Amino acid sequence: KPSSFLSCLAQLPLALKRRLSRQEVSSMAETTLMGKCVAEFVGTFLLVFTIGCNVLGLQYVWGGVSVAFMLMVSVYSLGGVSGANFNPAVTVALGVSKAVGGPGLDWRTVGIYSAVQCVAGTLAAVSYCLLFGKAFNLGPAKGFGWMNAGLVEMYYTFMLVFVILNVACARKNVREKNQYYGLAIGLVIVAGAYGAGEVSGGCFNPAVAVGIDLSSAGVGFGWCVAYTVFEMIGAVLAVFAFSLVRPEDFGGQDQSLRPRIVSEFLGSFMLVFTVGLNVLGQSKAAAFSIAAALTSMIYAVGDISGAHFNPAVTAAIFVSRRVPDLTPKQAGLYVAAQIVGGLVAGFTTMIVYVGGGFLVGPVYGSSWAQVCIAEFVFTFILAYVVLCVAVSPRTKSSHMFGLAIGSCVTVGGLAAGGISGGALNPAVALGVCAPQLLNLDIGGFFHAIVYTVLEVLGGVAAAGVFKVTHDVDLAPLISMPTKFSAEGY
Repeated sequence: KPSSFLSCLAQLPLALKRRLSRQEVSSMAETTLMGKCVAEFVGTFLLVFTIGCNVLGLQYVWGGVSVAFMLMVSVYSLGGVSGANFNPAVTVALGVSKAVGGPGLDWRTVGIYSAVQCVAGTLAAVSYCLLFGKAFNLGPAKGFGWMNAGLVEMYYTFMLVFVILNVACARKNVREKNQYYGLAIGLVIVAGAYGAGEVSGGCFNPAVAVGIDLSSAGVGFGWCVAYTVFEMIGAVLAVFAFSLVRPEDFGGQDQSLRPRIVSEFLGSFMLVFTVGLNVLGQSKAAAFSIAAALTSMIYAVGDISGAHFNPAVTAAIFVSRRVPDLTPKQAGLYVAAQIVGGLVAGFTTMIVYVGGGFLVGPVYGSSWAQVCIAEFVFTFILAYVVLCVAVSPRTKSSHMFGLAIGSCVTVGGLAAGGISGGALNPAVALGVCAPQLLNLDIGGFFHAIVYTVLEVLGGVAAAGVFKVTHDVDLAPLISMPTKFSAEGY
């Protein structure tokens, strides 16, 4: 009948919609365990193979970036398949997290993933040895021992796992589907490769350590055991820190300031620690490495504390009066956490370099007048960009905020590095100079006080300019007609 035919015709769109919906659900079904294992094998193999090619190819300057970007593109490519661990320390951390009530993996998957990663790392190491006809050995750099290498491996494995847990596993970020997770994870390697590379070689991954050690067993073997132990300790500490800053992911609630204060301490510590290691290790990419550390930690805890990690930034945000939650008490606690984090990092750096240290002050014959201008101007830039991309509702960036802020350190580190050293942060200035008080170097510490004053003034000036350029933020929004509206355009 015509009516029946028309009725069936009318039902076609609904049937097609249901079929497409079923296909979409089917396409989003979970990958098989075999598929996940292959993804972990491929990602780990390519990572270790890239490391070997850079080391044996003598890529002293850009090798760290190459390895970091290999990890980044693999995370983006395979994260939706296996989680893109590529690292037994990460996998074990996910197992520990799940065991204590947080997001993570079951122990069976942890065991399978870890075995696959170690096999892939070993085969990759054998492959680059065959390619170059030689191998390189694992171990601390000349002048360093197991404790020095172990400390940097522990701290940067901690940083790597902590960033992964926050940007890729925290329920809030999973729900919001951020697009910066791979960038944040990859940049941890940039931070560590140039900071810790001069001490331990910069593995931060048991699969890397095992692969390198086994492939060079003919010239020595055994360091992979010590490296793996320290890396696993760092991974477990990262889970503990993750539970402190995001108690809601573990079934708890913490309305106090503790998660925010812990976030500020950790971010400031890793930032200043990276500064110290790059300077004492005479890194050829110090500004980029330090900027990478800042960017990664901003992405990790920016939604918790705002990720200031800098008393000058806290001063700028407080003076701007655009964040009502930042009360005088909270601002004071932030500054205290940042400075304590910087001080602990400074003394930790001194331990790694066995009493080594440095002071802030004029560089390459620069005058104090030049230092004052450089520190003021480039701290102003940093604080102003923070206000624009992280505070202003008009110019706020949902995904690129961390990269924009971190890039200010690249800018200032390169532009002002040859004048003042480019501290741009009282936590940095005070943190790297404080250990010299043990040598009764009061004058050197006074330099840090001068830097602190200049940097805070730069932050306050940034707040003043921000109030002028972004005064429209305080005005009521005016509804503007679109060209599709009845009123025209």
